[in-house]
Amino acid sequence: MSDVVLKNENLKIEVNLHGAELKSLYNMDTDTEYLWCADPAYWNRTSPVLFPFVGGVKNGVYRHNGEEYRIGQHGFARDREFVLVSRTEDTVWFSLEDDESSRMIYPFAFRLEIGYRLLEDGVKVMWRVKNPAETDLYFSIGAHPAFNCPLCKGEKQTDYAIRLQDGDGNDVNAFVNTIFGQGGTVTTEHETVELNHGLLPITEHTFDNDAKVIENAQVQRVALIDASGEEILAVEFDAPLVGIWSPPKKNAPFVCIEPWYGRCDSEVFAGELKDREWEQVLKPGEEFAAEYKIRV
Repeated sequence: MSDVVLKNENLKIEVNLHGAELKSLYNMDTDTEYLWCADPAYWNRTSPVLFPFVGGVKNGVYRHNGEEYRIGQHGFARDREFVLVSRTEDTVWFSLEDDESSRMIYPFAFRLEIGYRLLEDGVKVMWRVKNPAETDLYFSIGAHPAFNCPLCKGEKQTDYAIRLQDGDGNDVNAFVNTIFGQGGTVTTEHETVELNHGLLPITEHTFDNDAKVIENAQVQRVALIDASGEEILAVEFDAPLVGIWSPPKKNAPFVCIEPWYGRCDSEVFAGELKDREWEQVLKPGEEFAAEYKIRV
């Protein structure tokens, strides 16, 4: 099946059944595509949904009830075919449920629903996770949208900056970054990054040490700012974590702004799934719901 397309007077979005992945956010008036084209020369994805893990598990293995399971980075939902559940003029919903193959690497029953609502100035992304089982469901979920940066021909990525704001829309003067380590894990080390009027300049070295991992709801709005100081787009969220990433040392022409409910393991982690930092849990019959918005 081809991509599902929603349009209004100004904007058009396209969502693919594979991974229920948002593939395009396009302004028809200005002929502007905001989302990365998934060129494999840099990164072959556009906006995957991360479930049931955000990031990686230490040594590729996690433990649950004394058993060990192997799973890749960011889980498996991004690589599965979803079912189209419903569609209206401005909203579409997709679903994914556990099956025999998923239970071999993730021994839980679940129903994941992903929705997109087209707004006048962007798109709202909605998640619902449901636990149909008689046992607790452990999971993480996160976003990974990649935005073209630079956005226009003749610009350089280093012309841009990233504005970080708190939940009240105030510029953040500094944030604490959890430093990445080896094997897709984070270290126990942190650094304080000072900002000028909330701005983090994008230089050729900004992502040398991989993603910026900002925990504890320090930041809840992240915007891309062009050379003139104009806001090009913003991601707004209530998630307790956000990652900001571009492939290290590749000069890749995009920046990812990633609200997360969970993250990768620490390099010193040795517990079970239920012990992971930021892990989400649903009791039998419970439902988790979250959303974020991309404003353009």
